[in-house]
Amino acid sequence: MSDLRSLHDDIAAAVPGPGTLAAFDLDGTLISGYSASVVYRDRLRRFDISVAELLRTTGAAVETRFRGADVGNLMRIGVQSLAGRMEDEMQEWGQRLFRQEIARMIFSEVRGLLAAHRHAGHRVVMATSATPYQALSVAADLDIDAEDVLCTRPAVLDGMLTGKLESPPLWGPAKAEALREYAEKYGADLGDSFAYSNGAEDIPMLKSVGHPVALNPDRKLAATARQNGWPSVNLRPPESGADPMSIARTTTAIGALMGAAAFGVSAGLLTQNRQTGANLVGSFGPDLALAICGINVRIKGKENAWSARPAVFMFNHQSSLDMLVIGSVIRRDVTGVAKKEAARDPRFIPVGALLDVAYIDRADSTKARAALRPAVEKLQSGISIAIAPEGTRSPTPRLGKFKKGGFHLAMQAGVPIVPIVIHNAGERMWRNSLVAHPGTVDVDVLAPVPTDGWDLADLDRHVDEVRTLFEDCLHAGHR
Repeated sequence: MSDLRSLHDDIAAAVPGPGTLAAFDLDGTLISGYSASVVYRDRLRRFDISVAELLRTTGAAVETRFRGADVGNLMRIGVQSLAGRMEDEMQEWGQRLFRQEIARMIFSEVRGLLAAHRHAGHRVVMATSATPYQALSVAADLDIDAEDVLCTRPAVLDGMLTGKLESPPLWGPAKAEALREYAEKYGADLGDSFAYSNGAEDIPMLKSVGHPVALNPDRKLAATARQNGWPSVNLRPPESGADPMSIARTTTAIGALMGAAAFGVSAGLLTQNRQTGANLVGSFGPDLALAICGINVRIKGKENAWSARPAVFMFNHQSSLDMLVIGSVIRRDVTGVAKKEAARDPRFIPVGALLDVAYIDRADSTKARAALRPAVEKLQSGISIAIAPEGTRSPTPRLGKFKKGGFHLAMQAGVPIVPIVIHNAGERMWRNSLVAHPGTVDVDVLAPVPTDGWDLADLDRHVDEVRTLFEDCLHAGHR
């Protein structure tokens, strides 16, 4: 058994440049579990599988699982059932399943492996028996180009699936051959290359490269790795489910936060100053709630949170936990801008009332602009604004498109923008979850970005520059 640090050392010591490949299997390797299971569960929920198909699929699955048959028959049954579907419909289906289910299955530590290979200039490849509708959304989220995805492709005629396959499924020796052809096409040297898989069916692919890695290996592959001296690494599984302790902690934390907010409101009434109450709560409320949840926040660049106030604090948004994390960083003299739906969220109502948050109707740009006027006045009076430029939570750490509202705010008020990069809040509390899990959240507070001299004509460029700061920091990871 090897450790992740040793694997990173091996990557750093490998031959640099695009002539070295890093080929990753998908199911069980990049994601915890199997994308095909997500597909079938969704089809079952929608009554999209006939009894006959279900029986054929079950029989083929038994043959594959217990008798060592390849996945070909199982794939052919699945693709045959999709005959007549339009390919663009299938692509939309795959994107929906990614957002709803598969995104949270990605191993967080594979992002670090991909970053290490890219830092070395290696060409990253996905090699999987899955279809494009399962694979491409994961690839896009991990910045793997579509042309670098080797997968099992259904035959398409005039935009419609025919129910047949273009070629045999990429399983076992077929996947190894596909990787060999890919290496030949791009002039890569398999002897210098890496391949990662969790399953014994990929032993032919692993044997074809100079650096085979058993990543989250099954029992047979783990044994083969020991016999051959291959590195064998198990990644931390994504947090899933809602265990009783995490539920109890989260419920207690919400209660404590609401109690702190009520205390702040009382303090504000006594002093006849809402901001005094808000600052009192900000000094201990987020830290208390995070501690109850068992979450430690490690902050790098803390001085940047205080060096230029008031400011527009921008943060990447993946989890409901982000509000507590941002509160722990900024602490005082701050309010926020949030979507109007948050005004009905019982976890947010007391805090929103205390901070006098501006709620935005994202469906009505006229109302949104009107709601921003008080925020500009807040900035001009010395109160900072916290805002998520993506506008909504993303299903993974990958950044969404930045909206311009926060940038307009900073320009109109003449204040700097302070980027706050949250690295792994989604691991502690996934996008659609109501339960937080214990662990550490890392935060980088970047240097303030002055907006003096900005012009509306160049706003798109400035937005791209700030977004690039976030992207570079996320890709580099928290050090």
